[in-house]
Amino acid sequence: MTQDLSQLANRMAERLQDRLQPTQLEVIDESAAHAGHVGSNGTPYGTHFRVRIATPLFTDLTRVARHRLVYDALQDFIAQGVHAIAIETR
Repeated sequence: MTQDLSQLANRMAERLQDRLQPTQLEVIDESAAHAGHVGSNGTPYGTHFRVRIATPLFTDLTRVARHRLVYDALQDFIAQGVHAIAIETR
């Protein structure tokens, strides 16, 4: 991945802020807990994330539709090597 991995969670949070205007947002790098697993890049950061997010845009959407909005906003991060995103919507 060509991005500075130490700032990846911050860049993901900025993207979600811009696209989804959340009222609550947390992006947590959980990569260290997945070291040695499929998708790990050999470092303790940059591959596995948890996103906790609440936004009025989720009103009346199904869980799948909410997750799709998050995945769509982060698609270029996924294309560049983010392996897994656990999403908690509110």
